[in-house]
Amino acid sequence: MTMPHPGDLFPALNFKLANGETLDLPDALAGGYGVVLFFRGAWCPYCNAQLRAFQRAGERLAAVGARVVAVSVDDEATTSALIAKHSLEFPVAHSANADAVADAVGAFINEEPRYIQSTGFVLDPAGRVLVSVYSSGAIGRLVPEDVIGLISYLRDRAVADK
Repeated sequence: MTMPHPGDLFPALNFKLANGETLDLPDALAGGYGVVLFFRGAWCPYCNAQLRAFQRAGERLAAVGARVVAVSVDDEATTSALIAKHSLEFPVAHSANADAVADAVGAFINEEPRYIQSTGFVLDPAGRVLVSVYSSGAIGRLVPEDVIGLISYLRDRAVADK
């Protein structure tokens, strides 16, 4: 199991999207800040709240140059229903292999049923990890306000350093 540290390049991973396309990380987020959310599944009320919060913050995230993707072990039909239920406009991938994700990013895994515990990353425009948030249970996850604040701070600091 690998746990990417700040400054490490996010590992190359690919996932299936409900529209039949493939989500290639970190390439899909290249050139802007990225938020990668691994979530427990559509059944989890905390995950639903997190996804809705990132959807509501979409304009503010775009204003700081951030894009969001989410990934779970849910099947395609469940993922499609979740996207429709919350009108999610960011890519949501399905059918992730929990063990492969744990090996690549160090996420905690629930044994039975098998799913990925909430794990989130903020990536810089080059695909390097800025922040990682690991949860071993239902609570403890990235929130949009923290992501927006971090990116705003980094962008302001970069301007001030010039």
